Amino acid sequence: MSGHSKWSTIKRKKAAADSKRGALFTKLARELQLATRAGGADPDMNVKLRLAVQRAKTANMPNDNIARAIARAAGGADGEQLLEVSYEGYGPGGAAILVTAVTDNRNRTVAAVRHEFAKAGGSLGENGSVAWQFEPRGAISVAVGERDADEIALAAIEAGAEDVETAEDAVEVQTAPGELEDVRRALAEAGYAIDLADLVMTPTATIALERDAAAQTLRLLDGLEDLEDVQRVYSNADFDEELLERYAG
Repeated sequence: MSGHSKWSTIKRKKAAADSKRGALFTKLARELQLATRAGGADPDMNVKLRLAVQRAKTANMPNDNIARAIARAAGGADGEQLLEVSYEGYGPGGAAILVTAVTDNRNRTVAAVRHEFAKAGGSLGENGSVAWQFEPRGAISVAVGERDADEIALAAIEAGAEDVETAEDAVEVQTAPGELEDVRRALAEAGYAIDLADLVMTPTATIALERDAAAQTLRLLDGLEDLEDVQRVYSNADFDEELLERYAG
């Protein structure tokens, strides 16, 4: 598994395991509200909401919290006036970084994002400066457990996955965005444990960083993810195994 893919896996596991990190429940509630407003309050008819509900449940968000967030958005005027925004920039060493956020105050959010970039020695760029280096993909993380990783990988490919990477404890599956739910459902119905299914932005190519720049970039990515308004952080940095092991710890 490449250093970039392993970083993505570790990042998703840390988010799922630590409900306090970065006020995750607040982030999830906003994601639920935005998805509801975009496509309605029925997860069976709204794929974006269905994925948001799955993410919330994976993070052990109480069902009552999930229901309240959806109801608040469905109610219209009483909810927060939330906007989905994105920011682009470069980390120390030149890695491209793409940030997506949900906010009720653009000025507050951009100031916080700019501060994190500056603090780590990176720079916030203009819209379009790095987004072209990423493409939308479906991502599914399947726990290996007692199952055979190659068996899971084959099942994913048969279900329509475009790429798979295996590790000791997980199989990382990539799909076309429109195939994410079909592949997720097929794997779940086959009895495999789905850790996470999400729509993500994947770099079309990665770059390796020198040790100091890589460590600074990881701190920058962590700092951005901890911001209350930030929902997702993507990078094209490829990290070495030793650094990632320390990060995972």
